[in-house]
Amino acid sequence: MSATTVYKVTGMTCGHCESAVTEELSALDGVTAVKAVATTGEVTVTATAPLDDEAVRAAVDEAGYELVGRA
Repeated sequence: MSATTVYKVTGMTCGHCESAVTEELSALDGVTAVKAVATTGEVTVTATAPLDDEAVRAAVDEAGYELVGRA
């Protein structure tokens, strides 16, 4: 079973931003897909199980952006 969650992230403005967020989130255990869209600020994460919001926040912070919360 997989869990898909959409998060709202501020600070993304371009493809490079999307790549940075995607790379950090893809490194989390269980993540199978990440789709970041700078124009909407939405990041869709699919994982084998629901992710811990703090782990997601830490990964987004590491990429240099801010997790606002779930969209």
